[in-house]
Amino acid sequence: MTFSKTNMWRTTRDYVFITFGMALYAFGFCGFILPEKVVIGGLAGIGTIVYFVTGIPVAITQYALNLLLLAIAYKVVGKKFVMGTIYGATMISVFVAIFQPLLADGFTHEPFMNVVIGGICAGLGVGIAFTHNGSSGGTDIVAAMVSKYTNVSIGRTMLYTDVFIISSSYFIFKQIDLVVYGFVVLVLVSYVADMVINTNRQAVQFTIFSTKWEEIATAINNEAKRGCTVLSGMGWYSKKEVKVLLVMCRKIESVTISRIIKSIDPQAFTTQANVNGVYGKGFDELKVRMKEPDHQHAQADADKN
Repeated sequence: MTFSKTNMWRTTRDYVFITFGMALYAFGFCGFILPEKVVIGGLAGIGTIVYFVTGIPVAITQYALNLLLLAIAYKVVGKKFVMGTIYGATMISVFVAIFQPLLADGFTHEPFMNVVIGGICAGLGVGIAFTHNGSSGGTDIVAAMVSKYTNVSIGRTMLYTDVFIISSSYFIFKQIDLVVYGFVVLVLVSYVADMVINTNRQAVQFTIFSTKWEEIATAINNEAKRGCTVLSGMGWYSKKEVKVLLVMCRKIESVTISRIIKSIDPQAFTTQANVNGVYGKGFDELKVRMKEPDHQHAQADADKN
C-alpha cells in the first residue's frame, strides 16, 4: 500500500510540474517571442510561420503536427515514448491557445529584451518538464525516430532541425535580425534548460585521508545515506600505510558530507572535485547505444541477399 501511495504521489507531482513547465514555456513564447515575429525551433517555430502566413493559430498547427508525429512514432519508437510525450504536447498546445490572444500585444517594446525574457522562460519550462519525465514533443519526436535507426544523437538531430526551421524564417519575413533573434532564443532555451536539468545531476567526488576513517565512513553511510570505498595507500613522507575514503554524492549533498568529516576529524585531509557524471546504483542510468556484434551484421547482410 505504501509503495502504491508513493508511486501515486510521484506521478501526481510529475504531472503538476509538467503542466507548470508547459505553462511557463507558453507564457514566454506568447508574451515575449511571438509578438516580435521571431521564429524559434521546434513545432512552435513551424506554427509561427504558418500563423503569419495563413492566420491559423499556432496551437492548432503545433498540436496537429504533434499528433501526426506521435502516430508515426507509435510504430517506430514504441508506446512508452508516445504515452510519455502526449500529455506534455497536449498541455503546451492548450496553454499556447490560451495565452496567444491574451498576450498578443506583448509586455515591452524592446525586441532584444523580449527575446531574452522569452528564451529564459521557455528554457525554464522545458527544464522543469524534462526533470519530471515530461516532453513537449516536436523535434524531440523526430530526434527519437532518427536515433532509432542511425548513430546520429538526439541532441544533434534536434539542433539540425531547429537550425533549419529558424533559418527558413528569412524567406518569409526577409529580415536577418529576426533570424538572429531566433538563434538567440535557441541558445538561451538550451542553456537554461541544461542548467535546470543538470542541477540535480551534478556530482561531487570526495577523497578523504583520516586516521578516523572508520568513524567517517560509518557516519556517511548512516547519516548521508551514501556509500564509501576504502582504498589502501601509503604516505610517502611518513612511510606509513593509510586508508583513503572515496565518496561520490550529489552536489547538493556535499555540504552534509563536509559537515560529517569536520565533526569527526577536523584535521582530515580532504579533496573535493566536481564530476561530470556518476552512473550506477543511486545515481543516473548509463545510456549508450551498444554496437552490434559482427555476426549480427553478417546475418543481416545474408537476410538482405
